[in-house]
Parts: sequence; structure tokens; C-alpha cells
Amino acid sequence: MTEKHTGRRVLSILLRVGISVALFFLLIWWLPSFDADKLWPDFNSATPFWLVGALVLTVIGNMAATARWYEVAVALGLQVKPRRMFSHYMAGMFISNFVPTTVGGDVLRMSRLTNDTGDGPHSFASVLLERLSGWIVLPVFTLLGLALDEELRGLGAPTRVAASTAGLTLLALGLILLLVGNQRFGRLVSRRNGWVRFVNGLHMGIDELRAKPRDTGRVLITAFAYQAIMLAAAGCAAKAVGINGLGPIELMAFIPAVLIIQVLPIALGGLGLREGALVLFLHDLGVIDEQAIAMGLLLYFLTVAGSLVGLPTLVFGGQYWQRASRSRHGR
Repeated sequence: MTEKHTGRRVLSILLRVGISVALFFLLIWWLPSFDADKLWPDFNSATPFWLVGALVLTVIGNMAATARWYEVAVALGLQVKPRRMFSHYMAGMFISNFVPTTVGGDVLRMSRLTNDTGDGPHSFASVLLERLSGWIVLPVFTLLGLALDEELRGLGAPTRVAASTAGLTLLALGLILLLVGNQRFGRLVSRRNGWVRFVNGLHMGIDELRAKPRDTGRVLITAFAYQAIMLAAAGCAAKAVGINGLGPIELMAFIPAVLIIQVLPIALGGLGLREGALVLFLHDLGVIDEQAIAMGLLLYFLTVAGSLVGLPTLVFGGQYWQRASRSRHGR
């Protein structure tokens, strides 16, 4: 990595930190009467239970996300063991949360899976398709939650923002799949070398999933299972900060929209975006604004804490799998 590239990366991180801080200041200024004392929940005998439950569900969610990636890899014909994929997935999560850059974590996953399989284009495709499967499920959850509850459909701005976020996400995904899955596009990228061959790998991956509806179904089942687990974790986090009255339908309608909004590449770890979205969506449901902010911060720290499992796999996993790969190939 060149000094110039390192400087740009540091500047990018500092800029995102500054944006997150600015978003928090803007959110606090926008609230009519912000009270920092309300950020801290009234601890009771049930609070540790909800905190531990949220953390355990977050870790289980990471396992479900690995299962989703594994199902994609199997559908693409990649031969790899689930425990290796869990090692790579958690190492990527650690990079994403502590470096911090989501792309960096995905690049690590692609690199290590390529090391295992010797198939760079399909390894690249497996990571992107695993991501895309999650983006399909999130807006479906939101639209389903809104469809099931007439009261939620009549909340005004929260309803419009959640529905628009879900609709635009599905539209963008549809356009991406139509473009990359188009046969003319496939013929164009198949004639090129260099990094374009990885795009061709994504095209071939979409083609293979299209031809294997049963495998695609398993991918979507694991994707729905993962998001359901994360919704349950969010429900525990809400209870931990003293929020009552958020049932499965409310969580289904608004938490996926929050998860979509928080990945916009402008804030550090979604800080500021996630909390602002929760205030918008939950205020009209009777949730105190400070509690909504506390819930957002807790969700962030749960994600960071859950990714700590990736530290040993980051430090030792790559070396182990490289030695194993050399052993298999007689080098």
C-alpha cells in the first residue's frame, strides 16, 4: 500500500468520523428537549437477561450469515468446509468493524476463499451474491410488516420513508440483476481479462443460481433466517434499554429499513444514521427519542462485540489455511 493511498484512507476514515459526530449534534439539536440522562436505562433484574440475549442472538446471527454464504458457495460449485467459511467470515467482520471498512472485510473474505478453492471469480461472486441475498430480504421484511398492520401504514413520514427505502432498494437490486445477468453483458465481459473476469464470475454466478432453483431457495431460506435472528436481537436490545411495546410486526416493518439506511457510506459504522432513523421510525410508536438513540448505540456495540470472535481467525486463520492449501497442492 502506497503512502498516498494510506493518506487517502486515513482522510476518508476521519471524514466519516466527522460526519458521524455532526449527525449526532444535528440529531440532538433537532430534538425538542434532549435529556442525556434518559440515554441510560433503569436497570432491573431483567436487563442483564436482555443484554445477554441480544449478544447471543447476534453471535448466532453471524453463524446464520456464514450458512447463507456457504449455501451460495455450494450452489456455485465451490468446495469448502463450513468451519473455514466461518473463520473467513468472522475475520472479515472484524476488519469491517475495527479498520473500519466493509469493503475491506469483503476483500479479505474473497482472498481467503480464493486461497482455499483456487477459483477467484466464483469466490468473488459468492461474496457479492451473499450480500445481494440479504438486500433482497431486508426490503421484503419491511413491506411485509407494513402490509400486516394498518396502523403502521398510517404513521405518515415513518411509513413513507420505510416504504420508499424498501422500494428503492428492490428497484436497485432488480436493475443490478437484470444488467449483470443479461446474456449480452455476459458475452461482453467474458472476452476481457484482468479485474473484469471477476465481474464475469458474478454474471456466471447469477446464471448458475437461476438454473438451480432449489439451491437458490436454500440461499433465500438462510437469508430470511439470518434477518429473523437479527430482528430478535434488536427486540432484546430494545427491552434492554427500557423500550416496551415493540412487537414482531413493528420490528419487521422498521428495523430492516434502519439496517439499509445505516450502510450508506457516509458515516463511521452507520453511527448517527442508525440512531436518527430509529428516532424517526419509533417516535410515533410512543418510544422516547433518547431511548431510540440508546437502542441504536447498543445495536452498534453488539455488532462490534460479536465481531471480536474474528480477531483470532484474522491473526491465525489465514496462515493456517495457507499452509493447508500448500499441503494439499504439494508445495
